[in-house]
Amino acid sequence: MSNKLIGFWYFCFLNQTIMHISFWEQNTFFNNIDFAIIGSGFVGLSSAIEIKNKYPKAKVVVLERGFLPTGASTKNAGFACFGSPTEILDDLTKMTEQEVFLTVEKRWKGLLNLRALLGDDNLGFQQYGSCELFTANDEQVYQETQEQLHKLNNFLTPIFKQAVFKNEADKILKFGFQNIKHCISNPFEGQIDTGKTMQSLLALAQQKGIQVISGVEVKELTTLNGKVNIQLKDYSITANKVIIATNGFAKQLLPHLDVEPARAQVLITEPIEGLKLKGTFHYEQGYYYFRNVGNRVLLGGGRNLAFNTENTTDIALTELVQNKLDELLKTVILPHHKDVKVAMRWAGIMGVGEKKTTLVKEIEPNIYCAVRMGGMGVAIGSLIGKEVAELV
Repeated sequence: MSNKLIGFWYFCFLNQTIMHISFWEQNTFFNNIDFAIIGSGFVGLSSAIEIKNKYPKAKVVVLERGFLPTGASTKNAGFACFGSPTEILDDLTKMTEQEVFLTVEKRWKGLLNLRALLGDDNLGFQQYGSCELFTANDEQVYQETQEQLHKLNNFLTPIFKQAVFKNEADKILKFGFQNIKHCISNPFEGQIDTGKTMQSLLALAQQKGIQVISGVEVKELTTLNGKVNIQLKDYSITANKVIIATNGFAKQLLPHLDVEPARAQVLITEPIEGLKLKGTFHYEQGYYYFRNVGNRVLLGGGRNLAFNTENTTDIALTELVQNKLDELLKTVILPHHKDVKVAMRWAGIMGVGEKKTTLVKEIEPNIYCAVRMGGMGVAIGSLIGKEVAELV
């Protein structure tokens, strides 16, 4: 190889930033961006769709660092829920009644908005209802909840126009539970097919001309001359306005933001012959949750076993949590199915805070955030996307 050719390749090596993006890529994908949304999950895609509805001629680009949404939008359990009785009662000890009411109302309206946006068939939506379960060890918690149930139903009636929660002990035998003593049911909650929902959101975004670019990690945002500079790994682009919709990963771009990552670990079984379960189920103030997926059982939770360990962006599994999920599966959920095998295990990252209110605001001129879904991204994601779109 000649010295000139060696020199050329050495020049290319030292200037990888120049070589990574072609004129065509720059001109087609990264020029004249009106709105850049960071994160292609429920909130990111919903905000992009709402913006495109308002400004059909605007160039809207969604940047995603993974090949699929990195946080929780394609890793969640697919619960179309707004909170179990114990969870809502616990929230009332930490938040004002008005804050809790508005939070539940937003979750319910968010579910209705998602269903209107995509349609139940495209969501794989099934409204089987839900149950909160209590063991003999939870007797005191159950009694305290039972004493507050009438008050809680009255509190929520303005939203649902009827009582939400009631005792249904007969469902314990119906679903084949063991070691469960009490059951409080809720007819309004349901379940979705998470993968189908994300496919439908992506299809709608692409139909509207929104560019979704995967494998692009944003390192830093700065404002200059009324525009936002978006620093990528080895390249920078500009946009008129930027929305950060990375939820549990938001602190990587906004370190002072009041949102913490929260890892959720999940497993799903192989198909189970004769499975009785149908619906969504809450256990221990919602820290454990499970549902049927056809004739499989999906079970998740356990971050209350070690909050410090689980407040992380590390998408990994831990022996502590997985062992607990296995134990619940065998002793409580499927006691009559001794040969149940786990097909898959995975984890996702949520965004939480001291309060379960969302953060939708302008951080700096032309830089906005829509984060802190509090583990309810399915319920409120599309509505928060709409909210931040109206804000920008």
